[in-house]
Amino acid sequence: MKKSIEKIIKWLYFPPFNKLFSYKVFQYLVCGGGNMVFDLALFAFLYNFVFGKEDLDLGFIVVSPYIAAFLIVFPITLLTGFWLMNNVVFQGSPMTNRTKLSRYMLVVGMNLLINYIGLKVCVEYLHFYPTISKFVITVFCTLVSYISQRHFTFRHYTR
Repeated sequence: MKKSIEKIIKWLYFPPFNKLFSYKVFQYLVCGGGNMVFDLALFAFLYNFVFGKEDLDLGFIVVSPYIAAFLIVFPITLLTGFWLMNNVVFQGSPMTNRTKLSRYMLVVGMNLLINYIGLKVCVEYLHFYPTISKFVITVFCTLVSYISQRHFTFRHYTR
């Protein structure tokens, strides 16, 4: 699977991408973007078809369908994202997978916090549109994530 993903990324790395991004940044964007599309597709499937947009009554608590979908999707895409970053983008870090996964989870947690605080500030206090706010915050988080993954989570990768 890893080799197939690498071939696809190399095939996609043509102008204007090879003029705009280094190959490493492009790998990161393709893998992260692919994981994001997987996240959104899985979320939409669960929300619309598994939970049918209906609250989930667990007997002791009622969970909204979008929160239930999020709670199922988040750990799945956390692991697929980690696998992609560890095996495709930042190969060869000498740290143990446990250490890298712990660090990866810290960066993901930091991004969740940045998203939450950023949306609260932009929408509720600065009165920006939510979609525009989310876009700006996502661009910022992507930059922060790339730097964090490269220099913290997967530091000393060999490729």
